[in-house]
Amino acid sequence: MLKNFDALPDDARVWIYQANRSFTDEEIAEINTRISSFLSEWTAHGKDLNAGFLIKYNRFIIIGLDQTTGGASGCSIDAQVHFIQSLENIYEVDLLDKMNVSFKQGKFIAYKDLKDFKKMVKQKAVSANTIVFNNLVNNKAEFEEHWEVPLAESWHNRFL
Repeated sequence: MLKNFDALPDDARVWIYQANRSFTDEEIAEINTRISSFLSEWTAHGKDLNAGFLIKYNRFIIIGLDQTTGGASGCSIDAQVHFIQSLENIYEVDLLDKMNVSFKQGKFIAYKDLKDFKKMVKQKAVSANTIVFNNLVNNKAEFEEHWEVPLAESWHNRFL
């Protein structure tokens, strides 16, 4: 069952998929429709899952699941991954590669593979204050508090 992301509880499980490029406004409209349709029919063991989503910065797809009414099973998580893979194919975009880093450069969102990001840190092209996106957050509360953080306060700080 599709819910408003803001209405999900703080302990709602969260998955974050970052795109290797920004989506166009037309793509965003289509993706909103596709995700809404998927989440409206998403189930685990035949029971509806209460989930919501956000698309942030035309680049991140955030899916949240209220686990108080039913948790995701292996099959339902597989269904979500297959759905995300279908978006990758339709829009010719990478959403599942976790070895990349997104960070703010002024008002823009930059996307680099981990090796290039490490080089940028060594070259001082990014600093401890650079805002990075911590896509490893587990729940909605962590997403709201610790998703956009200075590099020094993220798991990326090991590169400093």
